[in-house]
Amino acid sequence: MAEKDIQFSGKLQQSGIFDFKKFYKFVYSWLSDSGYAVVETKYSEKVSNNTKDIDISWEASKKISDYFEFKIKLGWGVNHLTNIKVKKEGKEADMNSGDIGISFKAILIKDYEDRWENAPIWKFLRGIYDKYIIKSRIDEYGDKLIGEIDELIAQCKAFLILEGKK
Repeated sequence: MAEKDIQFSGKLQQSGIFDFKKFYKFVYSWLSDSGYAVVETKYSEKVSNNTKDIDISWEASKKISDYFEFKIKLGWGVNHLTNIKVKKEGKEADMNSGDIGISFKAILIKDYEDRWENAPIWKFLRGIYDKYIIKSRIDEYGDKLIGEIDELIAQCKAFLILEGKK
């Protein structure tokens, strides 16, 4: 079985005015443009009166080499989402108001194809390989993954702040 090392776990929360459709497309585009294959594993909406509560789960993965894979899991929670009209640059525009929270988890997966799992001796050798031969590469990829998730979170924050101020 592939070894999964959680490199980062965190949350982003914002309340206020934003364009949910644009934000959704922005995050998807950012991940796709960064080389990740994004799969939506869950999407549910609950509508009551004129508000929506939305739950979304995404898994984004990117193969780094024959041995390493980056995986980013996102859990979206949007509560009390309502449609509103706002003035943007002198024109009326459709926006949303509500609370949005996204949980992020960045995982470094080693031996994602389970090539070293066929026999106990291979599993033992993989332990030695990971611990002594490629330890610096594991650390390097862990740092790279943390850098990518930090950039994604910074871009999400900037998008939400800028959208709310327009």
